[in-house]
Amino acid sequence: MINMSILRHVNILGSMRCFSSSGPQILRTGDILRQSRIFSDEDIIDYSKVSHDSNPLHFDAEVARNSGFEDRLVHGMLVAALFPRIIASRFPGAIYVSQSLQFKWPVYVGDEVMGEVQAVNVRESKKKYMVKFSTKCFKSGELLVIDGEAIAILPQLALG
Repeated sequence: MINMSILRHVNILGSMRCFSSSGPQILRTGDILRQSRIFSDEDIIDYSKVSHDSNPLHFDAEVARNSGFEDRLVHGMLVAALFPRIIASRFPGAIYVSQSLQFKWPVYVGDEVMGEVQAVNVRESKKKYMVKFSTKCFKSGELLVIDGEAIAILPQLALG
């Protein structure tokens, strides 16, 4: 289940900019885009099929508990897939260039996770835009579970 945050004055929270409906919304340094998702059993199975990651920590609650976790884990890279999704959904044709990640806390099946990308540097290059984003995922409102940075080439800065 995916919940796209589309509120004009909440979705771009970094600078608390509000946009009139008459003009295009343009990405600027400090702007934040968010999207939430609850990861299901089906998500874990589908991701495992594609990635060939069949670690029992993702499928067997007893193995996960014996390893010190509360329950079965969502694949970290599946959670991190929120970042390119957020960017591509707002900037069709975006090219994801790089991503660094630090996994801080586990995400369990059924957890609601809020993915967040914040533009920290925007620079024009050959009629395209190279944007560096701070990337974060939170669960339970404020618990930072993934922290990192991404770089993407955007065809334009107008938010789609």
